[in-house]
Amino acid sequence: MILWERTVNVNRSASDEMLTRRRLSRRQVLRVGLSLAALPLAVACGQSAAPAPTSAPAAPAKPAEPAKPAEAAKPADASKPAAAAPTQAAPAAPAANKPGGSGTLKLLLWQAVTILNPHLSQGTKDYMAARCCTEPLITVDNDGKVFPVLAAEVPSAQNGGISAEVKSVTYKLHQGIKWPDGNPFSADDVAFTFEFISNKESSAVTAGTYTNVDKVEAVDPTTVKITFKDPTGGWMVPFSGSNGQVLPKHIMKDYVGAKSREAPLNTKLLGTGPWMVDDFKPGDLVVYKPNPNYREQGKPYFERLEIKGGGDAVSAARSVFQTGEYDYAWNLQVEWPVLQDIMNGGKGDLLTGLGGGVEQIFFPFTDTTQETNGERGAPGTTHPFLGDLKVRQAMAMAIDRATLVKQLYGETGAQTSNTLTTPASLASKNTKAVFDVDAANKLLDEAGYKKGGDGIRVTPAGVRMKVVYQTSINSLRQKEQAIVKDGWQKIGIETEIKSVDAGVFFASDPGNPDIFARFSVDTQMFTSTFDSPFPVGYMNRWYTGPDPSKTWGQKSNNWAGRNFMKWKNDQYDKLFDQVLTETNTEKATQLWQQLNDLIINDVASIPLVDRRSTAAKAKNLTGPDLRAFDNETWNIAEWKKS
Repeated sequence: MILWERTVNVNRSASDEMLTRRRLSRRQVLRVGLSLAALPLAVACGQSAAPAPTSAPAAPAKPAEPAKPAEAAKPADASKPAAAAPTQAAPAAPAANKPGGSGTLKLLLWQAVTILNPHLSQGTKDYMAARCCTEPLITVDNDGKVFPVLAAEVPSAQNGGISAEVKSVTYKLHQGIKWPDGNPFSADDVAFTFEFISNKESSAVTAGTYTNVDKVEAVDPTTVKITFKDPTGGWMVPFSGSNGQVLPKHIMKDYVGAKSREAPLNTKLLGTGPWMVDDFKPGDLVVYKPNPNYREQGKPYFERLEIKGGGDAVSAARSVFQTGEYDYAWNLQVEWPVLQDIMNGGKGDLLTGLGGGVEQIFFPFTDTTQETNGERGAPGTTHPFLGDLKVRQAMAMAIDRATLVKQLYGETGAQTSNTLTTPASLASKNTKAVFDVDAANKLLDEAGYKKGGDGIRVTPAGVRMKVVYQTSINSLRQKEQAIVKDGWQKIGIETEIKSVDAGVFFASDPGNPDIFARFSVDTQMFTSTFDSPFPVGYMNRWYTGPDPSKTWGQKSNNWAGRNFMKWKNDQYDKLFDQVLTETNTEKATQLWQQLNDLIINDVASIPLVDRRSTAAKAKNLTGPDLRAFDNETWNIAEWKKS
């Protein structure tokens, strides 16, 4: 998600080599219950979110200075526990709730929405569209504080929601909530959502978030219990944020498994949130109408919501800052000098926030140069030269990351040598970005990759070293490609640039060879965003585990496996399994950093830019609030015009 700039979700399986877990003292349980998201032992694929029935409306976003973006809240220090927000039960709303305002709220996502079921989505733009309708049990803000959404309160040791050994968590749900069609929302819907996700044939992209979940039980209509396979510091990972959106059982019960792609909800989404889909043209436009049974009276504050797709990041910025045609534009990955000039239009405010994700280059660990059994990159194959660590190391050293960031991103990004950067407490200090073309050439020379008369190298087996380097269409990204290509050509690796429409690249269509999940080329670049301060979903992308048929993106699972590179590292898998059940904050932090270092040292990806989330809003629009761990539409019910 990515992506696109955000790619969330995961797939992973527990290892048979789990370490024996120690029992927790009551004080430790209390610490886990209160620390939640800010700690690498607590949150996961969640994000921040405002409790729909329990919190006050979000404060209006502050206008940004023309040349400087507004600062968002910083992620919490993992060493400081964050208390859960106080909650209170919300009264059931009448069945004829009416919006508290008029007119149309217009959002522009230049990467168009292609599917609405959040558990089958591959891109952030799809999650944003879904989050207007469907909701999770909880969500997490930038400070690591956990808020209830469909839950009536945040579980803790004090209220009995977290078991003594953190082996289970019990949620009390808000009473009186209804789906837009009048059917009651209940714990059965939560349990069903897990059934849908965990069914292998459903090909749910979010499956990795729930790998440590043994079962989800509806204790009674307003109580749901989640039991884990092993004690875990990330008990709040399931049903949090984007990956935790709950589906209506009465509509989806016949679409579990192989029929998941046939579900009407994929294109006609409804949920417990403020909006429901009225019309959807995939790749173009989503039109919403208010949920008549939304639990908060008078919300949303508009009669109609439109999410338009298409165009590019530059035109999206202009549509808010200069023409005022749209109220909100997402993911402004625009060259910094160009963006500064557009902002002078004066009709909008720039919003930026921490945790926009890491722009990085990924490598395939199978052969993407030819088809085997009907797919490129088939399991069991090996790339002619990218499987060699020395080649990947040389390619990393040939990239001038400092120039790339300075010229293109300015204040909207920073150079990084880590794939895991958010929260800052998890960022490793053991890595370093090196730019040295001479050293890269020497490394390839010594490895036996000789240059031909045209300066392009060949492998010892005589294969010409050419790569197809793919990303989405975006003027800034194409300039990134040019800088990277220049370095790779200088070390004798011929580089062909390929750019794919973002609506296609980040789509969820398994039949399209150009979606990033199929990885049909030699290298590809996009931004992968963080799902939570307990980054299970994010780091799961490099996990293989005991069953690659689930975790590796491949034809047999409709390319839903999150590890689309098919990178396998036994040490990584072991540490990943270990961190999921680590309840000590300091130890968990060390494990996350070790996982990052394994990725970097093996050059499983090349981090380029630690991006800030960047969006634009109309000056008279209040409510938008960028969060590192949730979609930008997390509080869409609060958006209004002054």
